[in-house]
Amino acid sequence: MVINIDTEKCKNPQLAATAAGMVSEDYKERFIAEYVQLKNRYDGLSAMVFKWDCGKLPFTPTCPHETYDLQLRAMTDYLRILIIRAKIEGIVLP
Repeated sequence: MVINIDTEKCKNPQLAATAAGMVSEDYKERFIAEYVQLKNRYDGLSAMVFKWDCGKLPFTPTCPHETYDLQLRAMTDYLRILIIRAKIEGIVLP
């Protein structure tokens, strides 16, 4: 399978760069891509919530703050699980 993505034109080039890894036959490459995607999304959501807390968010979120807090907690748990698995399985994460 060939995936051609012009990362220069993407809103999130780092996320787009992981697309090939997500369909790799090598589970370690898929695992790393999964981690990078989750970390990227976590960082983005965390930055949004921080700006909201500082009164510098240029839009009004649809969901209540608590919903985003719950999502961040779930993402944090997921990241921790992936890090633990990576150590056990000998996968080097970026």
